[in-house]
Amino acid sequence: MSTLVENLAHPSNRVLEPTERISEVLFALIMVLTFTCSFSVADAGRAEVRTMLIGALGCNLAWGIIDAIFYLMGSFSEFGQCILKLKALRQASSPFDAHQIIAHALPPVVASVLSTSELEGLRQKLTLLPEPPSRPKLRKGDFLGAFAVFLIIILTTLPVVIPFTFIEDVRRALRVSNGIALVMLFLTGYAFGRYAGHRPLAMGVTMVVLGGALVAITIFLGG
Repeated sequence: MSTLVENLAHPSNRVLEPTERISEVLFALIMVLTFTCSFSVADAGRAEVRTMLIGALGCNLAWGIIDAIFYLMGSFSEFGQCILKLKALRQASSPFDAHQIIAHALPPVVASVLSTSELEGLRQKLTLLPEPPSRPKLRKGDFLGAFAVFLIIILTTLPVVIPFTFIEDVRRALRVSNGIALVMLFLTGYAFGRYAGHRPLAMGVTMVVLGGALVAITIFLGG
């Protein structure tokens, strides 16, 4: 019974949707780049490099945990909204009110092509569903999604900071690190363009420019 309602609340079998994964990668890149791009190599020694690495990793570790918690909150709210909509549907005073609830729960383009008879058919089928849970709960998939959010942020951070641990020349390490970050920004934009159906190559270049601008703004504002 509850499994059916849970599937309505979270219909995808994927732990994270593509846009969620892309957003997490972009966020992690911007955060780590605020450390590496504001790092002065003029008189930097190993102690300064170590401090920068600890700051970058610590910051993204903290934000990975925070984002994971936000993900759990979002999943909990989504499940709760599904329960409330199903209950409101069953308590609707008229079929018309029930149709409005169904239409608002659907993507606008889908709702716009459904006739009254089709909405009524959906209402009848939804009415026959078992009674939903009295309150939302976190599911296994939600915790897996939260862990995936945390893991994406940490794994995105590592390629950008690893050059500083293997290359003794700090200036060269910074160039390699920035090169890796630019490639990752491009690939993130390319993936976003493919998913959005809008010129992946152009979107990759746009993401590099946008990412650089966001990093500059973050550094300027003291982030």
